[in-house]
Amino acid sequence: MSCCFFKTTLFLIPILMLLSFGSCNGRIFTFEMHHRFSDEVKQWSDSTGRFAKFPPKGSFEYFNALVLRDWLIRGRRLSESESESESSLTFSDGNSTSRISSLGFLHYTTVKLGTPGMRFMVALDTGSDLFWVPCDCGKCAPTEGATYASEFELSIYNPKVSTTNKKVTCNNSLCAQRNQCLGTFSTCPYMVSYVSAQTSTSGILMEDVMHLTTEDKNPERVEAYVTFGCGQVQSGSFLDIAAPNGLFGLGMEKISVPSVLAREGLVADSFSMCFGHDGVGRISFGDKGSSDQEETPFNLNPSHPNYNITVTRVRVGTTLIDDEFTALFDTGTSFTYLVDPMYTTVSESFHSQAQDKRHSPDSRIPFEYCYDMSNDANASLIPSLSLTMKGNSHFTINDPIIVISTEGELVYCLAIVKSSELNIIGRKISFSSYQSWNIR
Repeated sequence: MSCCFFKTTLFLIPILMLLSFGSCNGRIFTFEMHHRFSDEVKQWSDSTGRFAKFPPKGSFEYFNALVLRDWLIRGRRLSESESESESSLTFSDGNSTSRISSLGFLHYTTVKLGTPGMRFMVALDTGSDLFWVPCDCGKCAPTEGATYASEFELSIYNPKVSTTNKKVTCNNSLCAQRNQCLGTFSTCPYMVSYVSAQTSTSGILMEDVMHLTTEDKNPERVEAYVTFGCGQVQSGSFLDIAAPNGLFGLGMEKISVPSVLAREGLVADSFSMCFGHDGVGRISFGDKGSSDQEETPFNLNPSHPNYNITVTRVRVGTTLIDDEFTALFDTGTSFTYLVDPMYTTVSESFHSQAQDKRHSPDSRIPFEYCYDMSNDANASLIPSLSLTMKGNSHFTINDPIIVISTEGELVYCLAIVKSSELNIIGRKISFSSYQSWNIR
């Protein structure tokens, strides 16, 4: 595995959060994921027509769509002592995750919810807190006849079918929209907007069992009650290019599943996510890392906690940029976003060392620094990129570029987008693997 992401809370050190990088040893759970524009999902799309309106795989429009999705998704709502339990938990169907190219470079896994258990293929998102699935739909992504590579079926949660379902009432401490309640014991509504009013999910809060398993020599099944959103109305990118079957928020708020599992004493208040070069990853609830992994503290705002880290140095090729900045670490964002002056400094440093001819500006592509590349080009000559985190931990970016191939040319771009708001370390530059696409 190329890199790991850890979230942990240490007792007696007030709300100290650690982000760890390094080898992924120890007891860690994994789950498989597929990229939104992968060949597997393309086969599914061709057979069902589910994403017929999406831009061609690898086209400039394709990357524009991903960046647009990032801008829409990004606005999601951005501790307690360790549990006595030493066990780690993962999903009952396994701990593998997969990057799905056709769904925005995000990582996905299957979650089993309710009784009898129903499976949902959900996107994993450290940038939000709520776990929601389509439910009693007024407006949801279509699921009829749709499967992902004959492995995943898109489901809709039915509260009337699950015998363990419970509605969350307005007097519950997790009900954030009490001002919208009809009465103290009425069902609690929820609504989360993701920056744009066009991308949101709304419905009611519910409780039901999530099916998990311990990672031991003799695994035991665990059924834990979790609070989740019965997503009755979705909008924007949730209807097409991202999370059509739900979003699994991994944030720090009390409503997130990792927080719930820790509060119930099932695991320590920590989880880890690891990502490999091949797009396969793994997740563990209660995993606290190992001694050979580097770490950096999170910058915590008690009123609005999120996975915010400090970068103290950026190395671009042979150039060192000693300029400290903070960034949100967000697995729910496809690419990396930097504000000026850091964006310009990093991009110009990359450009000054690039040995290929700069590609002509093209309004169809969201990346500013792109280059023509011959078919026999040596990828090792492309400037490298690495980060030094607070605490002097080093983080090497595997591949900071996106490669676009056409019938007549190869183009690669620095996969960083200029931001006007905040710095975000997204999925592609965080844990990227070399990829290319054909434009037809």
